[in-house]
Amino acid sequence: MHMNLSQENITSCVFWNFTKNKNVGGWDETGCSVVIATPEYTTCSCNHLTSFAILLDLSREGITDPQQATILTFITYIGCGISAVFLAVTLITYLLFEKLLRDIPAKILVQLCFSLMLLNLVFLLNGWLSTFKSENVCISTGFFLHYFLLSSFTWAGLEALHMYLSIVQVFTPYLSRYMLKFSLMGWGIPLVVVVITISVDKDNYGLVQFGKHEDGTTDDFCWLRNNIAYYVGVVAYFVVVFLFCLVVFIAVMVQLSRIKKQNPHNQSPNRSTMTDMRSIVGLVLLLGLTWGFALFTWGAIRLPSLYLFTIFNSLLGLFVFVFHCAVKENVRRMWRTYLCCGNMRLPENLGWSSRLNKDETHQAFRGFYP
Repeated sequence: MHMNLSQENITSCVFWNFTKNKNVGGWDETGCSVVIATPEYTTCSCNHLTSFAILLDLSREGITDPQQATILTFITYIGCGISAVFLAVTLITYLLFEKLLRDIPAKILVQLCFSLMLLNLVFLLNGWLSTFKSENVCISTGFFLHYFLLSSFTWAGLEALHMYLSIVQVFTPYLSRYMLKFSLMGWGIPLVVVVITISVDKDNYGLVQFGKHEDGTTDDFCWLRNNIAYYVGVVAYFVVVFLFCLVVFIAVMVQLSRIKKQNPHNQSPNRSTMTDMRSIVGLVLLLGLTWGFALFTWGAIRLPSLYLFTIFNSLLGLFVFVFHCAVKENVRRMWRTYLCCGNMRLPENLGWSSRLNKDETHQAFRGFYP
């Protein structure tokens, strides 16, 4: 809304650029244009949205093609919005039905979903928060985005650790205060990293310009500005967790294959190759192996890898819901029992949780067991 603006006045659209005037900040017209201008109001359009790939863009070059950047941005914001909704549904389901939380994999899943949901929400708010004049807002946004990204990696790593302890070592139940230790690691280790990052220099976080386009526009985002902080505090952290998850995934597959060969008589006659593949995909998603597409964002395959990274990871919340909530028989049973047909509950359904707790490992990974 304008105050005392005549038709002769020239209206321009700007945003606050923290990097101007030697990082003091200043108004910048780059990437902004006037859509509609009348004596009463002006509608502006600024192309400062960013794709999900920015979180693990190892080259830090951004997308120079405006058309590709726009497509990836739409995929990102639609995907993150969908993921946030389905992660919330998954959390509500597990928290609403206490019986679902009686096994350790479910408790780890809840923590991972909570971290991913907050990551998606902060990312969605980042574009809006970056338009504020306060540099502290951008620093805080980058700080929390960094924290929830690392916590998501960490909980994926802890899920891998639990698989290793349960299937390979087989002594998980004998560890005292198991989930307490996992929670301290899952939320504490990322906190240590981000606190060190901001303690070294608070300006490590701030407004970052990515993807200098041919028309002079850029993609602006509240994130890690210092390259050393980014490569040490994000890339190196991710690579360590990713390699650990990958090694554990291979070890678990080998162990489960060995178990199936040793006990062929216990194979379910109703099992199919598709069922096993579905279980494998579910584990890949849970361990965050789809983040590995970031390692291939170089050279000729850079753009296809960015698309795969953006699609799979912005929609990760939806995939987690499908493979670890919607297709799990114990979850569907709870939905049918308490949400749609409670009065028609069968007596045998009452004892399902005790059967679950009798062998947590077999239930959590039943897709691989004979």
